[in-house]
Amino acid sequence: MTEGNFVDYVKMHVSSGNGGKGSAHLHREKYIQKGGPDGGDGGRGGHIILRGNSNLWTLIHLKFKRHFKAGHGAHGSSGRSTGADGEDIYIDVPLGTVVRDSETDAVLFEITEDGEEKIVVEGGMGGRGNWHFKSSVNQTPRYAQPGMPLEEKDITLELKILADVGLVGFPNAGKSTLLSVLTSAKPKIADYEFTTLKPNLGIVEYRDFQSFVMADIPGIIEGAAEGKGLGYYFLRHIERNSILLFLIPADAKDIVEQYEILEDELRRYNPEMLDKERLICVSKSDMLDGELKSEIATILDKDLKSEYLFISSVAQQGLTELKDKLWKMLND
Repeated sequence: MTEGNFVDYVKMHVSSGNGGKGSAHLHREKYIQKGGPDGGDGGRGGHIILRGNSNLWTLIHLKFKRHFKAGHGAHGSSGRSTGADGEDIYIDVPLGTVVRDSETDAVLFEITEDGEEKIVVEGGMGGRGNWHFKSSVNQTPRYAQPGMPLEEKDITLELKILADVGLVGFPNAGKSTLLSVLTSAKPKIADYEFTTLKPNLGIVEYRDFQSFVMADIPGIIEGAAEGKGLGYYFLRHIERNSILLFLIPADAKDIVEQYEILEDELRRYNPEMLDKERLICVSKSDMLDGELKSEIATILDKDLKSEYLFISSVAQQGLTELKDKLWKMLND
């Protein structure tokens, strides 16, 4: 998935269909006197339905089509014939899509399973025909119900990536490099900050043809929860990850301090994110000799409560141990 093709935020206007009118027809046929009312019901208006599709990873297919309108229900006719229902419109979205009302910002629902269907706006009910209203005191009703009007709404679709492991770290911490080494993903890699501008996904292959999904988001800086840097715009992508993998480079001035800053940003954005399992990786550890690594390990043992590993994506150090640890955490 290239950065230019990744779209995770779309606004659109959706409109259902009007319900068809009921018929006020009176039966007229040769040799049949006073045939009575036989007007049929109107058809239901079409719905706008969102459907989960596991083959989609982005909302790009909705980027340039912002208006969706369902079909109207047909009117009822003679012989108690019910009008046809309006055409339903199905909109396929990737799993992890949250649907909000654009006016109130209230969450309407979210799509998390393949094939799951949710109605955004319902079509109007069809009106009842006059044969429903006949009685002993009103044998020839000459009226029928009109169809119910359509519904229309402005909605916002937000994609929150569903991944097993989410990479968290400051810009240039080595997240994209790790993703490129563990998976077949080809994220942009360079020696300057904010190389990654869009989330990237990759599938990590494990033993016996098993696998899990890893997500890389743009780097977090201090103040991201208030909108600094790329801000909280991408923090939502790690809300759905089962495990948070913190990457802190070995050449950081203070590894513990950087971890605490990242942890605080997540807490300010959404305190529930700290309930997730987490693992800390000291990246670029090929720069460390045995003595330095031992000193850092002593500090981390004293000041950190979470487990940690030393890895190097470039030198391929500690990656097998990392995959084993993540797989164990996911399955425990």
